[in-house]
Amino acid sequence: MITSGRPCEFNRQKVIEAAMELFWLKGYKATSTQELCEYTGLGKGSLYNAFGNKQGLYQQALEYYHELAVKTQLDILNGPGLAKEKLRALLEWGINADLDRSEPRTCMALFSALELSRQDPIVERLNRIYSAKLEQALFHLFELGQRSGEIKASCPALEMSRAFLGSYYGLRIMGQTIRDKHFLRDVLNGTLAAL
Repeated sequence: MITSGRPCEFNRQKVIEAAMELFWLKGYKATSTQELCEYTGLGKGSLYNAFGNKQGLYQQALEYYHELAVKTQLDILNGPGLAKEKLRALLEWGINADLDRSEPRTCMALFSALELSRQDPIVERLNRIYSAKLEQALFHLFELGQRSGEIKASCPALEMSRAFLGSYYGLRIMGQTIRDKHFLRDVLNGTLAAL
């Protein structure tokens, strides 16, 4: 909470966006408060007054990342086309998002889950909400695909959507250590062939 009577002299949303970029690139633990101040243009006092601490700013940056990432992924899953085409498009988007950057970095939600979820209940809650939104969209898509006969009905749609989500997250993590598009496309094709 800002305690002085002066109005904020910065754009809060721009600060959150800048912090998101830095945290996304380096992670929470590797980002110092000084780096945040330099990257966002805030002084330490302003950062603490506006966000409480580094952790408070991180949580807001992660929440903003989730908004952007969920929108992009749901646009793919809810867009036109057959169910398998949409699932392929999501997997391809994940590969491209991880590999086609001058500064390689993975999904910030995954990074935050691996780095902080066990230590920060707010980060854990934010990541559960994020995953639940993707799971719900996948579940709906698998239901539609099973009804149309495009996707096997040998397992319930919920199980299939969760298995796919696990494969999707696994693919994103693999993209950080096996930076080979051909390898990752084989994983993609194998995942879809099982449907």
